[in-house]
Amino acid sequence: MKHLPCSKVDSQFSISNRQGCAHTHIAAVSSPFPSPSFPLSFINITHHLHIPTTTTTSSSSTITMSPPPPQHIFFSFLLLVVLVVQLSSCTSATQEQAQVQTLSTTEYINPKLPPRNIITPSKKYEGSSNLVNLRYHMGPVLSSAPIKIYLVWYGHWSNSQKLLIKDFLLSISTPPPPPSKHKPNSKPTSTVSQWWRTVSLYTDQTGANVSSTLLVAGEYADTAYSHGKQLTRLSIQQVIATAVKSAPLPVDHKNGIYLVLTADDVSVQDFCRAVCGFHYFTFPSMVGYTLPYAWIGNSAKQCPEVCAYPFAVPGYMGGGGPGALKSPNGDVGVDGMISVIGHELAELSTNPLVNAWYAGEDPTAPTEIGDLCEGTYGTGGGGGYIGQVMRDRQGRTFNMIGRSGRRFMVQWIWSPVLKACFGPNALD
Repeated sequence: MKHLPCSKVDSQFSISNRQGCAHTHIAAVSSPFPSPSFPLSFINITHHLHIPTTTTTSSSSTITMSPPPPQHIFFSFLLLVVLVVQLSSCTSATQEQAQVQTLSTTEYINPKLPPRNIITPSKKYEGSSNLVNLRYHMGPVLSSAPIKIYLVWYGHWSNSQKLLIKDFLLSISTPPPPPSKHKPNSKPTSTVSQWWRTVSLYTDQTGANVSSTLLVAGEYADTAYSHGKQLTRLSIQQVIATAVKSAPLPVDHKNGIYLVLTADDVSVQDFCRAVCGFHYFTFPSMVGYTLPYAWIGNSAKQCPEVCAYPFAVPGYMGGGGPGALKSPNGDVGVDGMISVIGHELAELSTNPLVNAWYAGEDPTAPTEIGDLCEGTYGTGGGGGYIGQVMRDRQGRTFNMIGRSGRRFMVQWIWSPVLKACFGPNALD
């Protein structure tokens, strides 16, 4: 710790540090007389007492005391002035140094800024933060195996589009391929089933994990647009009610979830403006039953730059940001949908009735395991950067492989173990 130096007072007494300086001057000002331990040459007391001339005679000797010369009185007065000046300067220096010491030893945190060390000890920095408080609220998760998915195709869909989406869903339960005999030490292939393992880490209050097995249990095509081409959140529940009441799809309370997929010519409330998909549960007054469901729309003709990013980029990024990436299957709308389907499916499995896994205090607007990692597809992702992904010889980008070698680009999911976003293509 640095100390401020004090000047020497005279040739016989000097102040070498702050404590010595303070002690000396306190002694000097607390008594009008010098301390007996000081040298007599420091302050001559007779200079202040003005002792008159006297003569003392004794049998052994005679001592004569005379008044001091005028110049000695002036010198003593000057010396006192110097001492007072030094005292004031040293005291102010001591106070200033005390202030400096306080500033250097006390940590001040701006309350407008997050505290230091908000990053967790984990090296998985994609989204990791001690500010994230993802909690379990004692509700159910989809732990019964298998999870049965019922698809509602609303509008016109080509067979190739349907097959692409179903390949992704069925890839969740497809085990990864065994290591190559020619490359036994090669890194395992990044697969959709490995991506779902992060979702399967979540449990309910009994310790039962989210099921690792999913299957497409039924399909219903509403090509007649029975509820029109402009849907609201409530009319989506009416679409499910139509599919259930007309008996093409069963009512599955225990294992079933319902995915409503709208074609690219169907507009939905808040679509492209605030959401690309959402999940909730049906109201008995609308459907007759409480059933977990999700809706995802094809944004190809409406807002691919919003809901199919990074396969399309906003116009304001033209020339100034990254260019659009080539989609893995040549269909920007459906390839973008698949990542949103994965997002909603992960949240639907861990929070089907909006009372299980989420962050925040408002269950009507929860922050869920997909929301925490939205836009992150690879290592280093976050803040608008998707992260490191793969590219094939045709320039198509992807980050995981499904059944039959099908390639997909799916966002990462929040890991309850790492307390960060994670995916099967992580490099660390």
